[in-house]
Amino acid sequence: MTQVVAQEQRPANRNRHCHRDNALPCGESQNTAQSVKGVEKWPPESGVQHGDSQEEHQEKEEQESDAMQHLAGLDGGWGWVVLVASMLVLSLTLAFPSCIGIFYRDLQTEFNASNTETSWVPAIMTAMLHAGGPLCSMLVECFGCRVTVMVGGLLSGLGMAASALARTINDIYITSGITGLGFCLSFQPSVTILGHYFVRRRAFANALSSTGTAVGLSTLPLVSNALLSWFGWRGSFLILGGVLLNCCVCGAVMRPIASAPSKPRRSQVSDTPNNQSLQQETQEREDSVKTTYRGFLLSLHRHIAFDLLVNNARYRTFAVGVTWMTLGYVVPLVYLVPYATHHNIVIYRAAFLMSVLGLVNITVRPAAAFVLGLPRFRGGSRFVYMFAGALLVNGLSNCICGALASFEALLVYVVIFGLSMSVGGSLLYTVLMDTVEMSRFPSALGLLCLLQSGTLLIGPPLAGMLVDHTGQYSYVFYACAVCVSSASLFLMGSFYFLESKRGKKKRNSMKMPSDAC
Repeated sequence: MTQVVAQEQRPANRNRHCHRDNALPCGESQNTAQSVKGVEKWPPESGVQHGDSQEEHQEKEEQESDAMQHLAGLDGGWGWVVLVASMLVLSLTLAFPSCIGIFYRDLQTEFNASNTETSWVPAIMTAMLHAGGPLCSMLVECFGCRVTVMVGGLLSGLGMAASALARTINDIYITSGITGLGFCLSFQPSVTILGHYFVRRRAFANALSSTGTAVGLSTLPLVSNALLSWFGWRGSFLILGGVLLNCCVCGAVMRPIASAPSKPRRSQVSDTPNNQSLQQETQEREDSVKTTYRGFLLSLHRHIAFDLLVNNARYRTFAVGVTWMTLGYVVPLVYLVPYATHHNIVIYRAAFLMSVLGLVNITVRPAAAFVLGLPRFRGGSRFVYMFAGALLVNGLSNCICGALASFEALLVYVVIFGLSMSVGGSLLYTVLMDTVEMSRFPSALGLLCLLQSGTLLIGPPLAGMLVDHTGQYSYVFYACAVCVSSASLFLMGSFYFLESKRGKKKRNSMKMPSDAC
């Protein structure tokens, strides 16, 4: 075979010297030239020297076939099971800190704690729910959504069950932090995996899954009140810890995206002497340390985008406004039940107020998602002003609660608060998507959650200090009205200024060509 190849290559070499262009060789026919071209391509791709290319080609074909089979099953099929599981996870995690208000008085009596000390329990739980966002993103990259959700369900269940064995209020602080971290590891991956299972119906799936929070907000207070009357707060915490373990079951059905397993490639490294192997291992360790450090910096840049906070004025304004708003946005959910019972409203009627708040969210959130998705609301900065308007209504509604303490007045307050809360919650992530590029959205969201965790942590304790010094819960709602309303006015004025500044730049850029002419 080699002789034949050598004989056929001789005219090829001679032809190259005779004609360097693409013309026919000297004294050779068309067929001979074609045969020479065929020889020049020797050896073929399927030869011995490229034996690995066939395996790599087969691996690519298998991966492409698995990807096509998966894309065929998107927007339906097992995705609906994942959607239901995500709704259950959101109902058990995001809405759970609001149930602590049911046990507020019992915790004060058990540990002889003040309002400031007791308010740290929901504050720590809610702050950890948001502060663990970057850690959750890293775990999802390493282990996937399914494992992360199951680990979060295990942590939240064990943390809540351990709270039943607490002997001091400091023990409740520790177990609340563990429970809040478990909530974070459960709800964020459950929202993330919906984006993989739904493509065309992604907006509908996200809007439908957000109703899980409203379902938990309407049912968990009533369940907690019933458990409190039957088993006390310790027995209730133990049972609720078992209920939170259902997040592990929900995470188990969130199977990952099917992909072709990568086959281990044959080692092409020959045997080396011992001294060379030791040097190679040392070099590999140094390279692995450098790679790990660089990967950590890249991961930190990817999950916490501090550069956006410095360079993007719109994102900086939105982050400051939302962070300031959070200081008084969640506090009414914690102090509504204690405020109602302080004014001689029966505990089950106070729990019913929280259920009404959840029912309003269940009704309004899907309708708001449908209306805001219409073409007339797309484009421009309408979403920002609508979000700020919802915050303004939400903040002013707290004045109703602070001025009147009857059950009827509180019922009206809950309805208005729930309406504005639903519209604002539906627009929060939409405004953020319009503010930054989609490629930077996860990192922008991680930084925003990290900033919110600080105000969520100090908000309820500051309200508790206000109650301890004044003896009145009404001042808490007035303070929340000031925080949320001022944040909404800040967003309106700042974005109006930025939009006018951008408009001036556009007009100046359009005038420049005419001036040059």
